[in-house]
Order: sequence, then C-alpha cells, then structure tokens
Amino acid sequence: MTEKHLTLSEVRELDKKYYMNTFGDRTPLCFVSGSGIELTASDGRVYKDFFAGIAVSSLGHNYPRLTKELSEQVSSLIHTSSVYYVENQARLAEALVKNSAADRVFFCSTGAEANEGAIKLAKKYQVEKGEHNRIEFVTLKSSFHGRTLATVAATGQEKYQKPYLPLIEKFVHVEPNDVEALTRAVSDKTAGIMIELIQGESGVHPLDAEFVKEAERLCRAHDIAFIVDEVQTGVGRTGKLFAYEHYGVSPDIFTAAKGLGGGVPIGAICANEKFASAFHPGDHGTTFGGNPLSTRAGLVVIDELINNGVMDNAARSGAYLFEKLNDLKKRCPMIGDIRGLCLMCGVEFKEPVAAEVGARLRENGVLVGVVGSSVLRITPPLIVSKEDIDVLITEIEKAVSSPAR
Repeated sequence: MTEKHLTLSEVRELDKKYYMNTFGDRTPLCFVSGSGIELTASDGRVYKDFFAGIAVSSLGHNYPRLTKELSEQVSSLIHTSSVYYVENQARLAEALVKNSAADRVFFCSTGAEANEGAIKLAKKYQVEKGEHNRIEFVTLKSSFHGRTLATVAATGQEKYQKPYLPLIEKFVHVEPNDVEALTRAVSDKTAGIMIELIQGESGVHPLDAEFVKEAERLCRAHDIAFIVDEVQTGVGRTGKLFAYEHYGVSPDIFTAAKGLGGGVPIGAICANEKFASAFHPGDHGTTFGGNPLSTRAGLVVIDELINNGVMDNAARSGAYLFEKLNDLKKRCPMIGDIRGLCLMCGVEFKEPVAAEVGARLRENGVLVGVVGSSVLRITPPLIVSKEDIDVLITEIEKAVSSPAR
C-alpha cells in the first residue's frame, strides 16, 4: 500500500495554523523520500542535496546500512533511559574516545545541549578548584553556538541575542583571529575559551592557525577550558574526524552533533579526564540522550567513516570541490571568495545575489544553503561523488550567469 502524502499547500496551511511562527515562510518544498544525495519532493520532483539538512545527513539519505540497522534497532528497543546501562551508548563512547582527544563522552540530543553541557563542565571544573569567581567565557564575534539561553549568550551575533536581553550568562566576545583582543579578554574571571574552527552560520569563515594555537596556549597558562565547538565541523565534514586535527591542537572539551547520527538527533560532550572528572553523579543528566536508537546510528556513522571509506571519500571529494570552484571563480567575475575546508564550503559573491542564485539553483534541482545576502553554503553528504560535484559546478555557473530576478 502506497502512503498518501499531503500536498505542499496542505502542509503549509497546517503549519501556518498550528506551528509556532519561529521560521516564517520557509523554502516552498516538502520532501517525502530520499536516496543517496537526492531528495524527492511531494510533487515528485527530484533534487540533488548539497545542504544535507544543515550538514546533518552525513551518509546521505536512505543509506542502506544505516536504514537496515536502525530498522533492526526500532524493532528491538528504542529507549530505556539513563537509569540503566545502554550497550550502544557505551560502545559509541568507546569509539569516539579511541579516535579522538577525549577520554570520556556524554551523550545528549542536540548540538545546543552539547555546548550547554560543555559550558557547565568548564564552570564546574573551576568550582571544584574553589575558584567560584571564574564565571565568564570568551567566545568569538560572528559565532553560533546554539539556541538555549546560555548558548545564545555565547553566540557572537546580536540578532540572536536581542530578543532575550538581558542575558543571564556572561560571555566576552572578541573578533576572530585577533590575538591581542583574545589575550586581553582572558581575566581572573574566565572559565574557558570557546571557539568554532570554521564559523558556519556567519558565512563559512575558518580561523587562522596562529589564533587557534594561541587560544590553546592561553587556556593552558590560566588553567581554563579550551572548548572547541565541532557541532558542524566534526564527524568527517572537513576530511578528518574532527577539525581540530587540522590545527594541531588538543581541546580539553569538544562537542559534536549534526552529522554524528546521520539524521538521527544526537549530541556529544567529549572531554579529557582532567575536565571530565569535574562532573560527579547528579551534576548533569538527560532523559533521551544516548538512547539505543541514536547511539546505534552513531556507531554506524563512525564505522562507515573510519573503516569503510566514507571519510576518505569526503577528503577526495572536498579537494575536488574546491579545485572546481576555484576554476569557476576564474570564469565568473561575480564570485569574490571561495573558503572553508573539504565539504564545508562558502562561496561569496561580490554583490548581494546569494538568495537569487540559490533560488535559481533550486529551480534547476540543486539545493544549497544561503547565508546572509552574499554567501552560498555548500555542505553535501560525505558520500558525494565527483560526478555530483560536476553537476553542482555546472548549475552554479548557469545560475551566476543568469540569476533569478
């Protein structure tokens, strides 16, 4: 029996009537199925997905092994809670520790929760030392760390903070790559420095290696937490399991989410023993985090990345993507900058035409993200092929040559 889906107009009507108006008018598409890097909309049209649900669908859509193992897990057990031991939770924690700088892991359900937990852990470390005055954190302008009250305060963008002023947590925001400003911002009240190595939500801006190394050095010198937000950059997105590997640093605490579950909600706080030991029974918790289903998804994703060639494919495809985009830049005067790393890429135009170009791409069956008025964000599934990228390049060139008006 074939499932009958609502039409797009019917879905939009229900959304407008019953859903909280936090998103306004969304992109006028509703998808009903997917395969590989393709998504099928409710009207039957097929799109190539170079956005991956905001860098979430790391294995693409309906990845055979993930579909099979999640189906098996659903048929046996979905949830028991953290009152009991969970085999998949323990196994996924082991897999992450053995392949990262972490000694211990805590699972939650979202990236915002992971970042909130990282902030709590860093603060708790100072409390354990008796330094109760260390209640501030240094983060970066143009950053994005989540939607909870603490992570909104951590986020260095006024538009996200304005609805919630005055903020309840203390964060000092400095310009990315300004070493002097970073040094000045650290005081005897600082509990940690929290950074994204590539700022995705503000237009895909990688940090300079010198700045990142200085952040690590300052944290070591002041015995405060060096926190790396890998919610978007982690889990193979940059061609390595975590982006900090490119910078030659070792975070005290780092977070993961998005791609870790291949589409199933999961987040992780990962920390070295020094900081992880600050959490004692009762200091932190979760109802849904680390459930058998989400951690089964994480086990599949990590194994496919490390042992079955997906991360190697991401590295090859990412290099090819940047090569082709830089070739395109030479042919298209409208393109001003190509930046990012591997399969986390930003294409900036010299004029505010990103929304128009994105719309034209969508008209031609290609999905990308749009940041602000002038940047396309390209974050395809890690299984993307060179042939897929060729299609993307062709369509961008067409769209830039004749953007929608």
